[in-house]
Amino acid sequence: MTVSRWKSGILVLVVSLLFLSTDIKMVSAGENHDQLFVYIGDSLMKVKSGDLEEVSKNIALFEQDWKTIKTDSESARKVDEKLSAVKSAVSDQDSTDEIKKRLSALSSTLVIYDTNENPVDKTDYKERLQGILPLIDKLEVLITEGDFDQAKVQYTNLLNQWTDAEVIVREKSVATYGEFETKMAFVRIAITQDPPDPEKAQKNLTELKGLIEDFLAGKVEEGSQKNTYSLGDVTELLQGSATDIEKDDIDSAVDKLNEILTIWPNVEGEVSTRDSKLYSDMETKVPTAISLLQSKNVKVDEAKGIVSDLNTRLLPLIDDTGYTTWDAALILLREGLEALLIVATLLSFLKKIGQADKQKWIWTGVGAGLVASSILAVIINIVFSQITAASSREYIEGITGIIAVLMMLTIGLWLHGKSNVHAWNRYIGKQMNQAIATGSIISFALISFLSIFREGAETIIFYAGMAPYMDLKQLLSGIFLAFLILVVIGFIMLRYSVKLPMTLFFKVATIFIYALAFKILGVSIHSLQVSQVIQTNTISSFPFVETIGLYPTMETLVPQGVLLLLIALATIWVKKSNSLRATE
Repeated sequence: MTVSRWKSGILVLVVSLLFLSTDIKMVSAGENHDQLFVYIGDSLMKVKSGDLEEVSKNIALFEQDWKTIKTDSESARKVDEKLSAVKSAVSDQDSTDEIKKRLSALSSTLVIYDTNENPVDKTDYKERLQGILPLIDKLEVLITEGDFDQAKVQYTNLLNQWTDAEVIVREKSVATYGEFETKMAFVRIAITQDPPDPEKAQKNLTELKGLIEDFLAGKVEEGSQKNTYSLGDVTELLQGSATDIEKDDIDSAVDKLNEILTIWPNVEGEVSTRDSKLYSDMETKVPTAISLLQSKNVKVDEAKGIVSDLNTRLLPLIDDTGYTTWDAALILLREGLEALLIVATLLSFLKKIGQADKQKWIWTGVGAGLVASSILAVIINIVFSQITAASSREYIEGITGIIAVLMMLTIGLWLHGKSNVHAWNRYIGKQMNQAIATGSIISFALISFLSIFREGAETIIFYAGMAPYMDLKQLLSGIFLAFLILVVIGFIMLRYSVKLPMTLFFKVATIFIYALAFKILGVSIHSLQVSQVIQTNTISSFPFVETIGLYPTMETLVPQGVLLLLIALATIWVKKSNSLRATE
């Protein structure tokens, strides 16, 4: 699974994911670490019930087995670190959420270790796939004889053999892998529902054999296909299925769950390395829910419980926030226009008071401000990269985004206060009069330097809240688009002394900055939910809207509601303040 992408470019903060050493020594490739994962999975369940004694026993067994198989490698040392963290949390009787977070971190590092120590043997995949065929034949016989108890046992054998070969199939053809997974799920549903559906089971087994034979004959399109699905599609289908169950529209609910089985192979990678328990449950419980709904005695409540639980656990992992090229462009465009407005006003003010010869110091300050902003971007990038290396990516992204929101709120207030011409003129006049009063040419450069540096620093922080969630191409396209627009506007303003409609500019900029703050706040809290820093309490009836950062959870909606309240109060306060000044 691809866990992160480096973000780079002008005024862009790069936030990286945990980086691990690649200096890994290979050991015997047959080592099985399944039991270690069982210990972790069972511990996660015991933590939920508050049974820390059993968790402690599981971790002791984990450590005992781990010591006998671990190698001298960087990935093994990472597992040791996470294991120590879990032991410490259990010993200190930390909060349930903290122990769960550390267990999940241990699971993730163990996945990396297992992958490095057990590389897939690609030379015997044909033999592995051929070994599935006789298992299918035996399962077909059992289904024909109506012995579904033994058929379930045989299905488990078939599933184990498929699990041993699926990595190779996925690598060669994602499309074929998806078909394999879907057929296997449909077979499971057919033999576990009550009563079983032998016709459906036989049909899918026949198609499964055909897939294997075609694959072995090379009749597949090798490589990966373009993935047009996201986890958002899965949660949307889960929500829709739950709604259909409530309406007693069982057929529609089953159709949606079947569709999930079809698209799941395309998105499962986004879950497997972040929540292995959820990944396993998605693969087993969706078919179970379908079986419950298609059984003679439909178990509505049980099926709905499964669907709702999966949806609640899957929502925090959704990473696509819907940031677009225009979101990236509007950040730089807003900050850039404000900087242009300040510079143009400063130059105009100097001309008006007969100090045009000091304009060069304004430009000196502009240049110094740009250089200082660039240096700040590099420094923040390095510092945040080091912090991220020692913490979870989602945690850093969440905190950074919240900082950006706080800055946006204060900037929105400042813009509100300057949203009329008189207030703006007072602001600029005060700054320039102070510079003239000192009699120092450096003061003029300092004013423009601080103005540009402030805008640059704000831009860096704002991009820090967005960049980790955006496609690099979209991010850079937005920055380039904004840069071109700023060049054109700047040339017109400075060459022809064209003035921006300041009142309109400040009002539009204020609305934009508040809207973006709302979105980034939702996205940032969502990141903290992904990293399990905060809980997730889903509101099933509430809509999920990616484009505005609206997530149907109490933890995101309450802070966003508070933000809207603060904005409303700030608007009222600024209007009253401006009215009082106007009467003075």
